[in-house]
Formats: sequence, structure tokens, C-alpha cells
Amino acid sequence: MVKKEMIAMLLAGGQGSRLGVLTSNLAKPAVAFGGKYKIIDFPLSNCINSGVDTVGVLTQYRPLRLNQHIGIGMPWDLDRNFGGVTVLPPYEKADNAEWYSGTANAIYQNLEYMEYYNPEYVLILSGDHIYKMDYEVMLDFHKSSKADVTIATYQVPMEEASRFGVVLTDDQGVIQEFEEKPEHPRSNKASMGIYIFNWKVLRDQLIEMKDVPSCDFGKHIIPHCHELGMKICAYDFKGYWKDVGTLGSYWEANMELVDIIPEFNLYEEFWRIYTKSDNHPAQYIAPGSSVVKSIIGEGTEICGNVENSVIGSGVKIGKNAVVKNSIIMNNAVVGDGAVLDKAILAEGVIVGENTVLGTGEEAENDYKPQVYAFGLVTIGENSVIPANVKVGRNTAILGVTTPEEYPDGILPSGGSIIKEAGK
Repeated sequence: MVKKEMIAMLLAGGQGSRLGVLTSNLAKPAVAFGGKYKIIDFPLSNCINSGVDTVGVLTQYRPLRLNQHIGIGMPWDLDRNFGGVTVLPPYEKADNAEWYSGTANAIYQNLEYMEYYNPEYVLILSGDHIYKMDYEVMLDFHKSSKADVTIATYQVPMEEASRFGVVLTDDQGVIQEFEEKPEHPRSNKASMGIYIFNWKVLRDQLIEMKDVPSCDFGKHIIPHCHELGMKICAYDFKGYWKDVGTLGSYWEANMELVDIIPEFNLYEEFWRIYTKSDNHPAQYIAPGSSVVKSIIGEGTEICGNVENSVIGSGVKIGKNAVVKNSIIMNNAVVGDGAVLDKAILAEGVIVGENTVLGTGEEAENDYKPQVYAFGLVTIGENSVIPANVKVGRNTAILGVTTPEEYPDGILPSGGSIIKEAGK
């Protein structure tokens, strides 16, 4: 049996509540991105491109679709006899049966999996970031620094630093202080939630802190390692990295893909992003319709006008429909004459004829103002919007809706219609 130098533990159990109705039926890492991919494809592709061929994927919230997507790991060349990808849901043990209650607690509950491979190093990853990163380069830095723990860091704008855990380092990149989401940050070097631990250090700390409620790497494990005088280094990552944790950042990251020279290139031959692909026919663009600066998935039929948008597979866009600055996921249907601006449509959504999504001035959302903002219209999976209605901005719709639910044919800006999906 060949000993693995480094294995990866990929945390993919989060609900992603700040993505609102997009995650009502599936985990955040399973949300579509870029017309073809799922968010989890990025860290999985990074692993195989970096030579990390043993990945444990920790799932919890609504895992079915994520499990189906990952399967035995074939698209990422992670279907191995020894190693490969393993889905790790919470399970019942002899002494207790508990859900994962924090990032470190989730890893602790899978000590047995890590011990089986007995690696020299363990790479901890988050399942909800968009980026390309060579983890081997980070490992080389970790080894040459003789660190016990290395944290990948990223320079964020100072005004955004309070959303992250930030670190203060000396000239050699050794971390001197941590600040977890500080109100007045003294640094803009943010933790990316990517860590390399020496295996023995990780195992000992997880066991020592196993009784800490909701044990978390950023809040508990890493500060504790620091208190013990361990050497913790910051690996400064310079490439593109996006935390797509909010509807605004998710929309923005998709829109950046259709820039004339995209900051994040999905088409690099030497660092490919792999995904599970369904078999679709070719796309069809009808005479008289137009597509400008957009990504269009396979099997999509366009009979209207699409501009600056990301469209998934198997989508139907009706005659004279106008779609601008929008994200439409797989198998959605946009009726004839409908107009969409800054809309996010999840999979299987049906928009009726002549319906307008994204109209009028912005107003604060009445249901979850922190979530439904950024001037967007967000429609959850398999929702139905009737014909001839108008929907304002900062709005959310989930479920099969009827004309009666739109007084005077309008859902004003800031309004919400949230039903159980499919009802």
C-alpha cells in the first residue's frame, strides 16, 4: 500500500443560507455556476490538477444531488482503487450519533478515514469558493517554512476585511495575530479557509478539543495552535478567488465570466475544470434572435435576445423574449415576450409569456433584507411564474405561483412569495 503524502478533506455540508431560495433544495456546493459547472467542481478539479488524488467530501445539508454529481469521481479522475473520492456524511456511532456541528468537529468525526491513509499532511478545503490553485505549490511553501500549519490568505479590500478572519504576519509570513471578523480590522490579509496541517498536529488538536461545542478551525483550532507556540504561516495567494456566499457575489462571479477578457478563464487547457456532463444535443439559435457576450449551455434553444448572461443546458428562451444581465440554470423555460434583467433563475423554473422580471426602483426586501438585495430577482428551483405579471427588484419567489398572488399583476420591489417548492 502506497502511503499518501497529502490527502484533502473538503467541507461541503453547508446550507448556504445567504443564497436564499437557490439552496432551498440542495447544498451550496451543488449550486450551478458558469452555465455548465457546480461550485464543488472547482476545488475537486484543483485537487486532481495539483496531484492530490485522495479526497474526503464531508456532506450534511441536502446531500442527494451533491452525491449524485460526485458519484465515484470519474469526471475528475478520482475513481481510484486506493484513494480517490469518498463521500463522508455524518453517521451513527456506538456512543453517540451527532450532526457535524462545526468545521473542525466535522473533520474530527472522520479521524478514522484520515488514519486509514496516515498521510504526512492534511489539506482542509471549503466546497464553496471559485478559484484555481495549485495545492502542491502551497505544500512546498509549507515544507520550506517548516510550519506546523499553513493558512492560505488573500488580500481583500480593507472595507470588506471585517467579513473575514484576518491575520497579521511578520516579514517571513509567520502569523503573529488572528482577528476573527473584526469590527475594525488592522489587516486585509484574509483567511481563505484553506489549511495545510502536519497530520500529527491536526490529529492531536482535534482529539484535545473534541468537546468544544461547534468546534471550528478559525475560531478554535488555529488560535489554540497559536497559543501552544506552534509555527503558523500565511501562504499569500495571488490568483483569482471568489467566495460566492452571497447572491451579489454569486451573480458578480458569473457576470465576470462573460467579460471581453474574463478575469477568471474557464478555458485554460493546462488547468481544466472538470464536471459531470449530461448528454445534450447542440444548442439552437433561431433566425432573428441574437446572443451578445453570453455563455450558452448545450441543448439550449434561443428564439429571443440574450445579452451579458450565463445560460445553462436545456434552457428554452421564447420568441421576442429579452434576457439581460441574468443567470438561468438548466432546463428553465422563459416564455415568449418575457423580459428579464438581473434575474437568477434556478433549475426548472418556468416564466410565463410577457412577464417582466426586474423592473422599477429598488426597495428593501420584506422577508430577508440581508439576503435578497443587490437589485436582483431570485427564483427558486421548479418555481412557476404566471404570464403577464411584473416583478420588481430585491425580490424572491419559491413555488408554483398563480396570478392571484400578484395583486394588480405586480410583485413590487422588496416583495417575496415563498411557498414549499413545487406547491
